[in-house]
Amino acid sequence: MCWSATADLVTGSGICAVGVATLAGVRRGGDLPLAALPLLLGAHQIIESYLWRHGGGSGPLALAWAAIALPLLPLWIPLGVLLADRAGTGLRPGRATEGLTVVPVLRAVTVAAGCATTAVLAYSLATGTVTAEVRGRTIGYAVDVPLLPLVLAGYLVATLGALLLSTDRLLRLLGAVMAAGAVVCGTLWRTEFISTWCAFAAVASVLMLLWVWRRTGAGAPRRPRHPHPVV
Repeated sequence: MCWSATADLVTGSGICAVGVATLAGVRRGGDLPLAALPLLLGAHQIIESYLWRHGGGSGPLALAWAAIALPLLPLWIPLGVLLADRAGTGLRPGRATEGLTVVPVLRAVTVAAGCATTAVLAYSLATGTVTAEVRGRTIGYAVDVPLLPLVLAGYLVATLGALLLSTDRLLRLLGAVMAAGAVVCGTLWRTEFISTWCAFAAVASVLMLLWVWRRTGAGAPRRPRHPHPVV
């Protein structure tokens, strides 16, 4: 979410461009879901730019925005992290497997939380109406969600928890950045001062691009080094 239609459109277009570059750099099938995340976030911003221009409302645009933000991400992220970690276990035998015996139960909890959260939110969207309302430099979204505090806790466990439990350092950094972004943006949004999530989405997209580039370099075959010329 950004503070205006122009900011959403410009930021969303830039994030989509980063997303295309991220997907183009993928060399392992298990990395595809997470690599597609910037493209998803960019599309999310562009959808909101149209909501700004139409003054909010409760039509297909509001539903599309909510479908990405609510039921999709809490399932997409933990499953993406799980697949990426499995795909990356052969990159650095000395490090990639570090901690795998410590966190499997917690990782299963993040996936289970994502499945349960997605089910509740998908049901809420299917049986209710999403309404977007422009409030100064923010857009407020209203949808009837049962047991909201519990669902919110499950959402955070699934999205942030999965990243923070990853065996990959860059994904853990992404989780820390997103956790900080959730606190800052949530505070500003609740006061209806200004929406700043798009800035953190841009940072997350760049981190994902760096992650893919690093994975590609780590998986590239290395030429043997000879200390002396071979005759």
